[in-house]
Amino acid sequence: MAILKPADIATAAVDSGTAKAHERWDKTLVAAFLAGAYIAFGALVALVTSAGLNPMQWGGIPTLITGVTFSLGLVLVLIAGSDLLTGNMLLVPISFLARKLGFGAIIRNFSLVLIGNLAGALFVAYFLAVQTGVVGHGGTAGMGGLTYERLAGIAVSKGVTETDWQVFLRGVGCNWLVCLAVWIALAADSVSSKILGILFPITAFVAMGFDHVVANMFFLPAAVFADVPGLGWGDVVRNLVFAFLGNLVGAVVFVATTYWYLYLREDSSAELKPGAVRSRV
Repeated sequence: MAILKPADIATAAVDSGTAKAHERWDKTLVAAFLAGAYIAFGALVALVTSAGLNPMQWGGIPTLITGVTFSLGLVLVLIAGSDLLTGNMLLVPISFLARKLGFGAIIRNFSLVLIGNLAGALFVAYFLAVQTGVVGHGGTAGMGGLTYERLAGIAVSKGVTETDWQVFLRGVGCNWLVCLAVWIALAADSVSSKILGILFPITAFVAMGFDHVVANMFFLPAAVFADVPGLGWGDVVRNLVFAFLGNLVGAVVFVATTYWYLYLREDSSAELKPGAVRSRV
């Protein structure tokens, strides 16, 4: 099984980011809606599978299960194909740094993808999580009640307990790891190797309680829809703003810029041929 060397991953990332930025606006919106829904599916199955596991008894096992199952979201995004804001925070800026795009293309892509991701996450949160009864309400018996309690704990922690600075820093750590998962997936040439490359970084960021802006587009609104007490739309917006900023810094500073500097800086004035591969290992 061949994999790309890091320098070739950088070239592949530029090719991918350039293609995403040049996509038609309507296709970008549809792809972004799908990505928001896929991340929400991962978040929902993570809630269900970790519900009812008391950390006082199980320690870190609930967060481990949450991380492993949440990985479904990025697996669907990268293998089925869609546009995720946090991944595009790596791919589109590195294309800009390689002089393949203008700054306006970044703003256009981020705006369209943000809208689509939010719509997809809200759709799953309202219709497929709360309206179906998969997430119950306070006092609901059975699995729905346990899932409600798990959601309430996550949402209140992210929306109320964490300070703005903590959300920002957790956003930085989150998207550093998410973008490394995207980077590894670009190196792989089979579905199984891509899944394996995605699994560990995503499990790590979830287990550490970091903040992913698109995942939080599901967790926090779902909690509001389920009438979790003490949480309002103002808390949702505050969290999403600082998670977005942290995710942006994590992607652009620690992945896009660093790998551009290591592998593309000397070539930025030269033309990178789409799909070009220098070598494999």
